[in-house]
Amino acid sequence: MREIKARTDGAMRVEATDGTVTTFMDEPASLGGGGTAPTPVQTLMASLAGCTVITLKMYSARKEWPLEDVDVRVTLEDGEKGAPNRWTQHVTLKGDLDEDQRERLMQIAGRCPVHRILEGENVFEEVETEPAGAE
Repeated sequence: MREIKARTDGAMRVEATDGTVTTFMDEPASLGGGGTAPTPVQTLMASLAGCTVITLKMYSARKEWPLEDVDVRVTLEDGEKGAPNRWTQHVTLKGDLDEDQRERLMQIAGRCPVHRILEGENVFEEVETEPAGAE
């Protein structure tokens, strides 16, 4: 099981940590935030983009393919109520790759761990807990 803890670090600013690495999220000033960090949705989108880049780099290194760099731009179109959201990954592969390698890398782009979590069936549960030190 993975765990992240998040808490407010200002009006809308949130600090999220796994105990080792910390990241921040915020809302734009127009929504009452400080605009100091990506929004939670932007962070989710960045997670998909980053995971895809890392997965492609690791795969190509293991295969010893000449992938020099990868750029991934993620777009998210919110679906109407009851309709799915549309995620699109725009992947730019840089390097002297042949067509078979490019095709395989595009298949692998859809298999990064974050992609698998997002497309899988998810169950959410909200459990209220007592503040630390409460009796």
